[in-house]
Amino acid sequence: MTDNIPLQPVRHKKRHDNKRRDGCCPWSRCCGGGDFRPRTVWLGHPEKREQRYPRNVINNQKYNFFTFLPGVLFNQFKYFFNLYFLLLACSQFVNELRLGALYTYWVPLGFVLIITIVREAVEEMRCFLRDKEVNSQIYSKLSTRGTVVGVVIYTGKELRSVMNTSNPRHKIGLFDLEVNCLTKILFGALVVVSLVMVALQHFAGRWYLQIFRFLLLFSNIVPISLRVNLDMGKMVYSWMIKKDSKIPGTGVRASTIPEQLGRISYLLTDKTGTLTQNEMVFRRLHLGTVAYGMDSMDEVQSHVFSAYTQVFPGFPASRAPGATKVRKTISSRVHEAVKAIALVHNVTPAYESNGVTDQAEAEQHYEDTCRVYQASSPDEVSLVQWTESVGLTLVGRDQSSMQLRTPSGQILTFTILQIFPFTYESKRMGIIVRDESTGEITFYLKGADVVMAGIVQYNDWLEEECGNMAREGLRVLVVAKKSLTEEQYQDFEARYVQAKLSVHDRSLKVATVIESLEMEMELLCLTGVEDQLQADVRPTLEILRNAGIKVWMLTGDKLETATCTAKNAHLVTRNQDIHVFRPVTTRSEAHLELNAFRRKHDCALVISGDSLEVCLKFYEYEFMELACQCPAVVCCRCAPTQKAQIVRLLQERTGKLTCAVGDGGNDVSMIQEADCGVGVEGKEGKQASLAADFSITQFKHLGRLLMVHGRNSYKRSAALSQFVIHRSLCISTMQAVFSSVFYFASVPLYQGFLIIGYSTIYTMFPVFSLVLDKDVKSEVAMLYPELYKDLLKGRPLSFKTFLLWVLISIYQGSIIMYGALLLFESEFVHIVAISFTSLILTELLMVALTVQTWHWLMIVAELLSLACYIASLVFLHEFIDLYFITTLSFVWKVTAITLVSCLPLYILKYLRRRFSPPSYSKLTS
Repeated sequence: MTDNIPLQPVRHKKRHDNKRRDGCCPWSRCCGGGDFRPRTVWLGHPEKREQRYPRNVINNQKYNFFTFLPGVLFNQFKYFFNLYFLLLACSQFVNELRLGALYTYWVPLGFVLIITIVREAVEEMRCFLRDKEVNSQIYSKLSTRGTVVGVVIYTGKELRSVMNTSNPRHKIGLFDLEVNCLTKILFGALVVVSLVMVALQHFAGRWYLQIFRFLLLFSNIVPISLRVNLDMGKMVYSWMIKKDSKIPGTGVRASTIPEQLGRISYLLTDKTGTLTQNEMVFRRLHLGTVAYGMDSMDEVQSHVFSAYTQVFPGFPASRAPGATKVRKTISSRVHEAVKAIALVHNVTPAYESNGVTDQAEAEQHYEDTCRVYQASSPDEVSLVQWTESVGLTLVGRDQSSMQLRTPSGQILTFTILQIFPFTYESKRMGIIVRDESTGEITFYLKGADVVMAGIVQYNDWLEEECGNMAREGLRVLVVAKKSLTEEQYQDFEARYVQAKLSVHDRSLKVATVIESLEMEMELLCLTGVEDQLQADVRPTLEILRNAGIKVWMLTGDKLETATCTAKNAHLVTRNQDIHVFRPVTTRSEAHLELNAFRRKHDCALVISGDSLEVCLKFYEYEFMELACQCPAVVCCRCAPTQKAQIVRLLQERTGKLTCAVGDGGNDVSMIQEADCGVGVEGKEGKQASLAADFSITQFKHLGRLLMVHGRNSYKRSAALSQFVIHRSLCISTMQAVFSSVFYFASVPLYQGFLIIGYSTIYTMFPVFSLVLDKDVKSEVAMLYPELYKDLLKGRPLSFKTFLLWVLISIYQGSIIMYGALLLFESEFVHIVAISFTSLILTELLMVALTVQTWHWLMIVAELLSLACYIASLVFLHEFIDLYFITTLSFVWKVTAITLVSCLPLYILKYLRRRFSPPSYSKLTS
């Protein structure tokens, strides 16, 4: 027997912004599958299978064994910075361009690449181990549930949920792009300086070779140590995040973008399981004429008890002769509603050993203390737990039957004839059961009000009460039933089986047969369950709002529920108006509604997914312009692909950084699309957290992740990058002065170990210790989130601050070189000793000038670097006169030059803090 199954992948729009959205590597196309084709499934004949299908495993890795090294190298050399140093190192194989030993160029480049490859390998291995752990857990759950009978049609990458998400991509942070831009400017300066040097020689001789030699001579203008310092800094920031005891369980999946956390302008969050606990609590049972809340559940329990108190054998009390009409009506309605809720679900009770009773005995006697409910949705479990609390308990279930226990202990058995699972398209689930005690066949159905309203018999209260319950923040389900005769069921079953065996349009034919039953059903009740907010959601959202971050909530829930949650969580403040975007289906309706929305000011927007789709189709620019001006936006009935589309539009229209937070598989697209994706480990599994850049255990941890770690990471990297540039520009300025004084000769001022040691053991530790610096304490950063708002303008690393550091570098490099030339007496080697020692001392003092909060490791780094330099002088006799550095003349000359280069900057810093203090200075005093 064969079955042809068409496999229709979800098509994604082609990305045009390749600069920021590159995949993991250029060979990703050949790594994945080709075009999808219809599949032929051979039942019982696996040997006839014509092709191999993807393994049914979770895989969040960016590379595989074969693409790892090419992919990492491509991602490193596709940007100007590293490509420049590769070409620089390769040029040293040309004898006419060689300026020194090969190791002076290849060792730093190799070190940078090794650090990057090791970091990527560690992250990939961690990702592999996390995926393996989750896959093992899934397999264990399946293997411990006994016999599993079924056929898996779609697997691995061909799962619908996987095709609705994009492949993991190598995210490049905005900070890295800015640094890359600065290195291009520095390269431009390098070219200009080289051309000027050759021009001053009047382009004599083989001037084109001289240009290349000067390009190599001044190559320090573009510092190779910048990349490795920043990468190691990112690793430190990631370690600090993971070790922060105030946000336990926080994980870093992408250690390349911690600075992104410090510049978020838009936060897009899921609702269920992210802002809320995803722990459903039953709150309301509504029968139309009467409603039961938490304070009146004892009445429901009483009705259920009376319904099963047998006056006559085989009859519930509500049917007994002599019962009053009112009593009979209410009891029977409550009883039917509770029984329907206890039957229409996919919950399975499981029994576990509790130390006293073993599993087999517990299952045989339906031990309450050993029973746990298993289901794909917490909504389902909350409903079944509620029916247990009012007296009707689900005690057993298998593929063909279900057992309920009444308040009197009687076991009622129901044969499952058919079951129709919940799907996103249908928004409802149904079940047909036969009561073994009476032989009655009943079709029960529950679902969202938008679909159930057209299925149940006419009534005048359904729409109003659903709206009322949704405004209270309750998730509403409509429950209905239909009694079937044996003949009606047999007729349905014959048509249903025939439809399922159809080769063409099977889904459509099956849906048509089921819909033939879904007509004029008896409305039984409405159920309302509440998903309570997570701890400290309100203060966290307030912190984010005060930090200048606009929060958008994207949820699949209905409009009223989403609006109520937004109010309850204070996403929308009490004094803010809410504009509910009316449902629109045409271009003209969208135009009118957008005009109405345009007249509103400072109000939150609530819009449904259908209306959003229409607006984006006809008025994308106008809608996004208006929405971005809102203090908060709520998108309800939102599909997973729409969530990702909204993130992409925000990035394209505003150019600002976005952060997406979610906890479920339907949030993965949004998380991967955002500049910074945060996954919450919740009750919907780890799919979101595994696919995210960062993972947290509670939404409240997001505040500290952004306000403290994000802010510190960005400010530290900004200070670190500018200081590394300053360090390189200083020595390049000295080289330029030296070459210009000695007739524009392309001869290096410092050679061999001096040039390598300068950016490594002599200054590396103090400069890198800036990753420990902070302007305010973490408690202050959380108390005054307005400090975060200053970072959104990008001031810590801007063209203004860059130019300032360039001027400082030119000043200090010139002072040191001209001072050494002015004060040296006889031998050239004295120039090297005076200038290099002054340079080292200047760098150490500049680190001290830059530091805002001293850490003991900073002091150790300063003293250790100074000690390393003094100790290494013994081995540097080839470059430095050891006798000369012990004389008083050397000491006073170095001291004078160092003071002239640093003292004015210390004075300027004091005056600036005295008369124009930064915003955080008042908080630290």
